[in-house]
Formats: sequence, C-alpha cells, structure tokens
Amino acid sequence: MRLPLQLLRRRLNSHKGSFGHILILACSKRFSGAGVLAADAAMRSGAGLVTLGIPESLNNAVIKIKPREVMTLPLPETNEGVLSLSGYNRIKDFIKNIDILAIGPGLGDANSTQKLIRRIILTSSKPMVIDADGLNALVGNLSLLLTTKNKRLTTILTPHPGEMARLLKTSVDKIQQNRKEIAKKFARDYNVTVILKGHHSIVADSDGNLYINKTGNPGMATAGSGDVLTGIVAAFLGQGIDAFSASKYAVYLHGLAGDLAAKEKTQLGMIASDIIEKIPEAIKKCS
Repeated sequence: MRLPLQLLRRRLNSHKGSFGHILILACSKRFSGAGVLAADAAMRSGAGLVTLGIPESLNNAVIKIKPREVMTLPLPETNEGVLSLSGYNRIKDFIKNIDILAIGPGLGDANSTQKLIRRIILTSSKPMVIDADGLNALVGNLSLLLTTKNKRLTTILTPHPGEMARLLKTSVDKIQQNRKEIAKKFARDYNVTVILKGHHSIVADSDGNLYINKTGNPGMATAGSGDVLTGIVAAFLGQGIDAFSASKYAVYLHGLAGDLAAKEKTQLGMIASDIIEKIPEAIKKCS
C-alpha cells in the first residue's frame, strides 16, 4: 500500500504547526510508559507537535524516558497517582490550542479518572482517538458518543476484542466470530470510526467504508503495541487525513513496522518500542 501524497510530500514553506499539535492524555503511576510509547510513535509518524498530559508527580520520571521532542503537561492527580477530575478546567483550556486529542493509554480505572475521561469526551469539540482506559470509561456510557456535539466530531475508537466485548456487554468469542459485522454496526450506530484490533484488524466507519488489514504478526501481541497504534493514528489525523483513511493507513503501517521488527528481532523477542524504531523504514516502503 502506498501512503497518500498528503503524508509523503511537504511544502517548502511548512512549519511544525502545519502537521498538527496532538495532546495525549495518558499515564498513571502503574503505567507511566504507555503515553511515552504513543507520543514517540506520533512523532515518528509525522506529527508536528506532541504534548503528553500526565499526572504531575510523574513529570520528572517521564521527562527522563520520553523523546526529547515531546512536551509534557503536568496535571492534578489523586492520591493514587492518576489523573483527577479536578484537572478538567486546565485540560479544557489547553485543548483550545491543539488539533487532535488522544485519550486513554495507561490512565487506569480509578473513579475520578474515569469521570474526567467521560467529561472530556462529552464536551470536547476536537477530533479524538479513544483507546484503552478511554474505552473503559465508555462502558455503560456509549450514549456520550451520540450527544449533539459529538455527532459533529471526528472520533476514532481502537478496541481490541476484549474491550469491544465490554463495550457491547457480550463475549469475546461472539466478537471474534462476527468481527466485520460488529465493527460495521458499531461504527454506524455511534457515528464513529472503529479499529477493531487483532489478527487482520478491521477498520469501519459510519459511511459503510470497510478495510481489512493484512500486515502484522503475532509478535505484536505485546504490551504497548496498541499505544503505538494510537500515536500513529493521531499523527495521521493531525496531518489532515480523514478519519477512515488515517485509521486504514495507520493500521497498515503499524503492521508493516511490526513485520520489519520481527525480521530483525524475531516474533518472540520483539517489543513495542521495536515497532516504533521501524516506522521510518515502513514509511519508505510505502512511498
């Protein structure tokens, strides 16, 4: 698959603002690396600016492990080291100055954090990618996707089969037996684009578009791989690609980078950061 010229060719008078400012709300005391993986992947996929919104006590630790190009936004947290609902107004003000919001990687399932996620999804007017604990916050609350504001919003959900099963209150087996039909129906019912991850990931949108991916390998079934995909999707959205195309090309590139990583590291030995390292090579192969 060839990536669109919009991603591959840049005007001579371009600047970092031309390629999107992404805010990634991520991380908690237990899962401090999730947001870093997403941010690193976004930068490697062409994002102009990336800011990580994280619990304030993690800021010094994250600064040591994040790419130097990524900025941080320290935010109020609970005693458990997770984002607090009390940080909503600060996030709301910051969102005014960004182009794309990615929410979920490593945030955790604390009550205050889940309330914060739901309020942001309900009130934000920015295109967003919802993953991981962002999806968990929607369990029993899918109506948030159908509010007046969100009907006008570009929203991409990236569930794995277990997350989709929780969203739909069904079993993983039923999801896996009807992957294509379930992805199509969910996208149509909630006016979103869905990436149903797994072997031959499926991309579906509310207009009936469907893509079944053929890149990738079992070595990518490793912690952090989904965070990497979230970063790539957000980066492509930030560069002006529509939601379905951003999702389709991101899934393909993510899988191809994983295939390249597996050749070098083996499926057994590869980790999520190996996928990020292969993104530039994968882009070359898609040029």
